Amino acid sequence: MSKLFGVSGKKKYQPKETRYDKMNYRRCGKSGLLLPEISLGLWHNFGFTDNFENARNLLKCAFDNGITHFDLANNYGPPYGAAESNFGTIFKKDFKPYRDELVISTKAGWDMWPGPYGNFGSKKYLISSLDQSLQRMGLDYVDIFYHHRPDPETPLEETMSALDHIVRQGKALYVGISQYSAEDTLKATKILKDLGTPCLIHQPRYNMMDRWVENGLLEVLENEGVGAIAFSPLSQGILTDKYLKGFPEDSRAVKDGRYLKTEQIDKKLISKVSQLNEIAILRGQSLAQMAIAWLLKDKRITSILVGASKPEQLLDSLKALDNLQFSSKNLKEIENILK
Repeated sequence: MSKLFGVSGKKKYQPKETRYDKMNYRRCGKSGLLLPEISLGLWHNFGFTDNFENARNLLKCAFDNGITHFDLANNYGPPYGAAESNFGTIFKKDFKPYRDELVISTKAGWDMWPGPYGNFGSKKYLISSLDQSLQRMGLDYVDIFYHHRPDPETPLEETMSALDHIVRQGKALYVGISQYSAEDTLKATKILKDLGTPCLIHQPRYNMMDRWVENGLLEVLENEGVGAIAFSPLSQGILTDKYLKGFPEDSRAVKDGRYLKTEQIDKKLISKVSQLNEIAILRGQSLAQMAIAWLLKDKRITSILVGASKPEQLLDSLKALDNLQFSSKNLKEIENILK
């Protein structure tokens, strides 16, 4: 039987030969690793309650368009662990021959299992969590392993030594942190540097509406040679035209309500979004595309982490890369609106 077909006779997935033609890749800090300007996050739409074939098609669409980085966490689902399990099944079916073309990341730091050892930043939790993640995904190692959030109770030295230990075990090639303040990031990078395992990357929440990283964090990352990958670039869907005419029944604010509530989207916010939308239209972009481009205008940002509910939505996000240039007039207008 042809190599194009599996044991069942079904045609195997073969990625497009042109997959690297249009994507740009940025160096992650002062490392040797390049990441695509857009990466795919598996936070939503990859759980057991979601459509498996749709998840599979999303990953194929991403890789076919040069997205080599898939970002997971131990508790992505629902239920916890489901995204990693589904990814593992899809990886085995479709992506195993292309493992060396992929950057696969996962995280631990939020609640995962009952009892005192399934949360935060202890060495006990981080190492056992990664062991479970590798088993669910059917991998020997991940490319990047993150501490998912700061732990105020565990000494930073313990958490960072766990990350160092994981690299020395060969279970991760690189390590990173997420949502650490500028001050704690500086401390963490210095500890890791002394241990001999540099911090590769920081994953902060960052978008036009949430700009905390501009208060010192980006400077620390630049000075320490650490990359940055921004999550929630569309502010949970606020930075789209979705809510300009009300609340669609299938929107996150209506369906979910955990991370975005309808009462957060008031008239003042809608006015700002509407004005930003007008600038985007004049730029020949959707508001979502402009929001992604606005983040990528800063060369300290290595990649933008996007989610998608279907391949068409992912392809729409990729069009942001067609226009990353902002005139000084554009930037001034955007700043005036955001103030």
